[in-house]
Amino acid sequence: SIGIGYGSENLSRNYELARMAMDMALGRGGDQAVVKTEKEIKYFGGKAQTVEKQTRVKARVKAHAFRELLENKDKVIIMGHKILDMDAFGAAIGIWRIATSLNKKAHILMGDVNPSAKPMIEKFKTAEYPDDLFISEEKAVNSITNESLVVVVDVNRPSITEGPSLLKKAKNIVVFDHHRQSSEIITNATLSYVETFASSACEMVSEIVQYISDDIKLKTVEADAMYAGIVIDTQNFNVQTGVRTFEAAAFLKRCGADVTRVRKMFREDAIDYLAKAEAIHNAEIFKECYAISECDSENTASPTLVCAQAANDLLNIKGIKASFVLTLYNNIIYISARSMDEVNVQTIMEKLGGGGHRSVAGAQIKEGTIEDAKKRVKEVLKEMTEKGEI
Repeated sequence: SIGIGYGSENLSRNYELARMAMDMALGRGGDQAVVKTEKEIKYFGGKAQTVEKQTRVKARVKAHAFRELLENKDKVIIMGHKILDMDAFGAAIGIWRIATSLNKKAHILMGDVNPSAKPMIEKFKTAEYPDDLFISEEKAVNSITNESLVVVVDVNRPSITEGPSLLKKAKNIVVFDHHRQSSEIITNATLSYVETFASSACEMVSEIVQYISDDIKLKTVEADAMYAGIVIDTQNFNVQTGVRTFEAAAFLKRCGADVTRVRKMFREDAIDYLAKAEAIHNAEIFKECYAISECDSENTASPTLVCAQAANDLLNIKGIKASFVLTLYNNIIYISARSMDEVNVQTIMEKLGGGGHRSVAGAQIKEGTIEDAKKRVKEVLKEMTEKGEI
């Protein structure tokens, strides 16, 4: 990877920009060049698949650093991204268990939740868990002090965290994420652990749990939540799955995670299943290798989830290199983009203001109709194909 900084008034500032550019290149999976000025960032390359790292040295070092931070703080507030999904929730529960095992008061910031995660979240609203396990953004902001630690999981963009205002007030921030970094990052993190080859935030937190202390014992329901996060993010171990993914799953199984129990919890409603089937049926094949479709959002409980599932299933069609499924939800057009290994959908979604992984990405468009958004997707695909970027 190459990091280049230029356009500043002196060499030392250009050097800082170059270092930041290098960090961004590595945070996006490596094999690319990043050029950074004071006002803009340009990316070149990054077409290669991220190579999985077999060594766990980095995980162990980050776990020890995290423990040191925890021991010096009086309270921990954990949050994921907006519309909390199963991976963010499972990772948050893992961090909560670590903090409470070290006798620290911990809370999870809870806002809007992906409907698919609700059945699992309900299992934590029992007498076994404190009433203040889940708190609102307002309560979190009002209760934070200079001795509090904010832990961000499954996201590294401040604007899409559950509590952007909490980040502005926090003095101590830790980030655990597996998404490729965009130009918008949490710049004031005390500790940042972003591994783009990891399948999920739950996989990363499973390793952290093992390295922080042998005394940390996950309860069965906590192991279920973390296992579910891995299963959903990897689409049943089909996407972005490495050796360490299976090792994390094995660890959670030993902690009591039940495969059948998790599978039952995430079965689809008949209405959602039909909406997904219709999206697949109405898919348009663009340039012989891209599937583009839309998903009905009127009758489905979670249009964005059905949209993502339809995009996954479209990849099962022979000859399809990438799929794009759009849905309108709360006056925002959501795009789910998926690919096998030939196309980097992250770079495509970045052109539309989104981002994600090489094989799993998305974007949100706040203006226009679904037809306008479809045209924009086609324009981007055409433009990038002509330039040789995909």
